[in-house]
Amino acid sequence: MEGTAAGAGGLDAVPALEIDPILDDRGTRIIVCCGSGGVGKTTTAAALGVRAAERGRRVVVLTIDPARRLAQSMGIDALDNTPRKVDGIKGSDGGELHAMMLDMKRTFDEIVEAHADPARARAILENPFYQSLSAGFAGTQEYMAMEKLGQLRARDEWDLIIVDTPPSRSALDFLDAPKRLGSFLDGKFIKLLMAPAKVGGRAGMKFLNVGMSMMSGTLGKLLGGQFLGDVQTFVAAMDTMFGGFRTRADATYRLLQAPGTAFLVVAAPERDALREAAYFVERLAAEGMPLAGLVLNRVHGSGAAGLSAERARAAAENLEEGRMVDRGPGKTGLRGVPATSSEPSHHATAADSSARPSSARPSAAPEAAPTADVTEEHGTDPDTDQDLARLTAGLLRLHAERMRVLAREQRTRDRFTALHPEVAVTEVAALPGDVHDLAGLRAIGERLSSPRSGS
Repeated sequence: MEGTAAGAGGLDAVPALEIDPILDDRGTRIIVCCGSGGVGKTTTAAALGVRAAERGRRVVVLTIDPARRLAQSMGIDALDNTPRKVDGIKGSDGGELHAMMLDMKRTFDEIVEAHADPARARAILENPFYQSLSAGFAGTQEYMAMEKLGQLRARDEWDLIIVDTPPSRSALDFLDAPKRLGSFLDGKFIKLLMAPAKVGGRAGMKFLNVGMSMMSGTLGKLLGGQFLGDVQTFVAAMDTMFGGFRTRADATYRLLQAPGTAFLVVAAPERDALREAAYFVERLAAEGMPLAGLVLNRVHGSGAAGLSAERARAAAENLEEGRMVDRGPGKTGLRGVPATSSEPSHHATAADSSARPSSARPSAAPEAAPTADVTEEHGTDPDTDQDLARLTAGLLRLHAERMRVLAREQRTRDRFTALHPEVAVTEVAALPGDVHDLAGLRAIGERLSSPRSGS
């Protein structure tokens, strides 16, 4: 039904996602927050980090969000590729929180510097093709997020790493990036360009000329001879590193499949977001990734859920059309009396009694008081009554709209839970404003730790 805020099935049919046991479990070393863009992944990751640190964990939050909201909410001027400690954490048992934001190019540079001698590293870093590749090649950001995760885990400085996945159209890019980059490095074009470096000397150049004879003219026109030369130089310098990229990517992929990892799919109670969440749940299952559950963010609620949308609309219409003046017997003689009557209208009295504490309500007028005095102190003003009726009708219509939103969110959520009854779910109630400080992150953390808090 449209005006119903909570269904009889839905959440009752699926397990509750309990966040605190996940955070408290020392065996949990990595939490990956994933989902479509704009659903609150960054805020969720930050809130989890604050809560885990204040429960005694040594936490680092890795965000790939370019909006830099995480730094602002944690009171840090800016985040970069180095983890920075967050002050103001009320941790116990040595709990600490560090945060960082992935610098894609800097991470790529660090890999080159760590796995090549200084002369070769300099040649690679100065190569124009490398500079383009490291700054924006498709999948590079996601691949470097995997690289950085592997680096953080290898340092063993933190006992919990929380990853905010890249803001891609599909969070699946985070899992696919290593394979895509590996396919690029193992592709026929790259192998062809690597051949001269492997053969060497004039024989190598002769091999290159023969191998590229069919396509060099077209590529030269499309890309330019200088570009092809830059690519060849880059491939020759990177030849010894290609295997390392794939090896590290495979190792990180296995790390994500390990029991110490927990994936949290974050979604809003909207059709597109939950469709993406369902797709990701299915992909995680296919890849053998450990799914902890679904965080349903920004769920709306109402303190007057017993008043349906239909009833609220009907009441608003009655007020607007003046049909709610229902006077009791004995007052019929006053119906024609002007506004100076000592009796306020029934609907005004009811509205006043619900809007004011009892101590603020006017007492009944003494029987001996003159009519004029009663009118002056306790009489009603038709304009005031009309204003109050319009205000009440407006509030009722706002409530009806809110109940429609609640019903739509419930239907959308219930479609997901019907398809995936095995997935644990927690709801996070929508906040009235944006989160911009640690107090706001704590509030989100409390909602996250309370199962079904949005219902």
